[in-house]
Amino acid sequence: MSLSAYLILSAVLFLFGAFGMMERRNMVGLLISIELMLNAASINFMAFNHFLYPGTVTGQIMTLFVIGLAAAEATLFLAIVFAVYRHYRSINVERVDHLRG
Repeated sequence: MSLSAYLILSAVLFLFGAFGMMERRNMVGLLISIELMLNAASINFMAFNHFLYPGTVTGQIMTLFVIGLAAAEATLFLAIVFAVYRHYRSINVERVDHLRG
């Protein structure tokens, strides 16, 4: 496969994630959309590393960093979702109009 094929795949994944961020009303759907966008960035890191700097591991290191960031983000986001559900009895984003301390 060529670099352009990877970039097109990455752009499609990123657009699906961005569309999901704009259209979803469910917090879990928002989390999945963010994960799609992070996966698109990881594909870019790996593709550019493979085609521009063959033999190096810079892209893999950045991808591992993105995976770690996604795991931490998912953990915090799910904790927020559970707290919001406990308070509002819904995970609909539109019902959560303000957060209290």
